[in-house]
Amino acid sequence: MLFNSLLFLLFFVIVTITYYLLPHKLRWMWLLAASSYFYMYFKPVYILIILFTIIVDYCAGILIEKATGKTRRFYLILSLVTNIGVLAFYKYFNFLAGNLNLLSGSFHSPQIPLLDFILPIGLSFHTFQAMSYTIEVYRSNQPAERHFGLYALYVMFYPQMVAGPIERPQHILPQLHRVNTFKSKAFITGLFFMAMGLFKKVVIADRLGLYVDPVFNYPHNHSALELLVATYFFAFQIYCDFSGYSDIAIGTALVLGIELMQNFNFPYLASNVSDFWKRWHISLSTWFRDYLYIPLGGSRVNFQVTCINLLIVFMISGLWHGANWKYLIWGLIHGLLLVAYQLFNKFNIRIKGFTFLKWLITFNLVCLAWVFFRAGTVTDALYILNKIFSGGSFTYSAGNLMSVHELWYCTFIIIALLLGERHLRKAKDYSNAGKLLLIGGLVLACYFLGIFNEAQFIYFQF
Repeated sequence: MLFNSLLFLLFFVIVTITYYLLPHKLRWMWLLAASSYFYMYFKPVYILIILFTIIVDYCAGILIEKATGKTRRFYLILSLVTNIGVLAFYKYFNFLAGNLNLLSGSFHSPQIPLLDFILPIGLSFHTFQAMSYTIEVYRSNQPAERHFGLYALYVMFYPQMVAGPIERPQHILPQLHRVNTFKSKAFITGLFFMAMGLFKKVVIADRLGLYVDPVFNYPHNHSALELLVATYFFAFQIYCDFSGYSDIAIGTALVLGIELMQNFNFPYLASNVSDFWKRWHISLSTWFRDYLYIPLGGSRVNFQVTCINLLIVFMISGLWHGANWKYLIWGLIHGLLLVAYQLFNKFNIRIKGFTFLKWLITFNLVCLAWVFFRAGTVTDALYILNKIFSGGSFTYSAGNLMSVHELWYCTFIIIALLLGERHLRKAKDYSNAGKLLLIGGLVLACYFLGIFNEAQFIYFQF
């Protein structure tokens, strides 16, 4: 069920009204049932995968809390191996088997049969959220949850189970326990975030997608200029698509009286790559920081090991996004950029007085890295970059995709986003009447300017 569909609107209205009509002791059951229906709408049988990991992690949390010494660590490892095993099987089996088949083909060895199944939607997201629970229990930062239904709801809470934000148990579980009374300010603020997210999705992301998708799908049919435009357009397509989803998720939860963490903080205003990753997909970057980078030693070890840790984390982060070499290369590029940033800091190299230049360099590096993320294959990505930098034809002949006037319109809405989003976000502190006026304006803009083809959110595939 997509956030940008009429079916979700009906679902949201029914779930919200019923939630507030029910007494507190029944609300968790209603939300869990609604979340189960929401997920099963995509492919019902995959609910069994989530149920399996929920049972394992629920039991593991209690056993970890009761145990001591090596036994405690054993239960944590058992939980992590189960979660990673499920994720690896569904997401990486065919990738590994395919590469092993290519390698073994040179030796005429038997081939590993590939499995025919669809990747469960949001598997990476709710797996990481489940893993954070057992890790935090092991670290004694979170008591084991005895209420099975509330723990299941923590994993399956429908606004964020498919594409985040990836929450921590100490932030969400206490909110699921407390009695949420209807608060008009939180309710209207939630609707405002939903309207803002929908605007970013259907007015900006999906419109840019009308140009980006055909160009990246058939890069050999387009000039260097068209490929360059598609590269910059994709940077804003993926931002508005993913941050738009996060805004709708945050707003949907807030309508129910539950606060989710901020997932984006104007990433394209970052002045360096390190700053970019403090602003982009914050819930994932902090997850890798707390559960992988710091346990590896983080920046507490010597400089060489710190650089290796960065490369490891970002290569794994790339693979988290997809079982494909292009994602690993995309992660490696960001890892190398962060290593370069560490070198600049180590040798005290500074670009003083050139804030705009630092922003421009960072933005362009991030955009060029996106080519590997979006291209169909590594070969396509290399072709696109080669054509852009080799001084190929800078003519525009993609009028069948988007006219020059439409290109300028897309450029205008991108500039408006860069200049206006910060001010728009401040509207959450406006009066209820002011927010309602803005909500009305955003909804009208979506109606008249939006692309309603119910395009799937990009991060659903991860």
